[in-house]
Amino acid sequence: MPLLYDDFAWLRQRVLRLSGLVLGHDTHALVETRLASLVREERVADVTALVARLRAQPDGSPLHQRLAEALANHETAFFRDAAVFDALRSTVLPALLARRGRTRTLRIWCAACAYGQEPYSVAMTLAETGLLITGWTVRILATDFSTRALVRASEARYDAQEIHRGLTPLLRQRYFHAERDGWRLNERVRKPVEFRPLNLMEDFPPEAPVDLIFLRNVMIYWDGPTRRAVLARVRRMLHADGYLVLGAAEAAPLAEDGFSRSLIGQTSWYRPAPLPAALEEASGRAHPRPGATP
Repeated sequence: MPLLYDDFAWLRQRVLRLSGLVLGHDTHALVETRLASLVREERVADVTALVARLRAQPDGSPLHQRLAEALANHETAFFRDAAVFDALRSTVLPALLARRGRTRTLRIWCAACAYGQEPYSVAMTLAETGLLITGWTVRILATDFSTRALVRASEARYDAQEIHRGLTPLLRQRYFHAERDGWRLNERVRKPVEFRPLNLMEDFPPEAPVDLIFLRNVMIYWDGPTRRAVLARVRRMLHADGYLVLGAAEAAPLAEDGFSRSLIGQTSWYRPAPLPAALEEASGRAHPRPGATP
């Protein structure tokens, strides 16, 4: 039985609350395709029966989490948008290292990391500069709301198709070794990356401010209120002199979001900027900024 209108409307609202994903009115076929594996796993007759089972369970049930994961887009690649990594290597990283020379500590956050290609690309960029062996404390926090994606990411194993997407033969030879069913990243590059579940729709746990945040190709699926709420939480996580980078297709933060834009090479990077006094006061009351420093 095809997906009924009422069931589709319920799914749209449920997924919006779970992950911020906005499903368009014309995505019936896409939803049915992406839920086919969940229908098989639950051993129900069709997607209508799956929705009936979902409706009967509480909001925080594991099945609801699996629903959100099934509809999420985990498409990614190593060194996706090469210009971002060019700017990181040539400008952003040297600037941060100059400002962190006293503490010799660098903290980076890759949000919505999917299967790990982005945080590992960052780690390889740092390795190419020698930073991972020069006495600096480097932490790359990689988060995603999908626990299944995080399990895969933490294993750092990739098949032949994944390993050739964005990765040069030289980097593959330098940082990966072949295994029977694919390739695995070496321990030195895996070590600074810590994977942790985090739903961007929820309040973030207290963390020391980070120097650099990758929040790429995720906000394109959100509506305006969700986007503004997440940007407010992200800004509180970022050092006053830190950097935020978004996906190339994502709209720039507005002035009231508290960011200013810097063009570096062919890419846009965003720095925390003063908020209007009333917004800053309201933001601070709702979410006090963590007091810890690296």
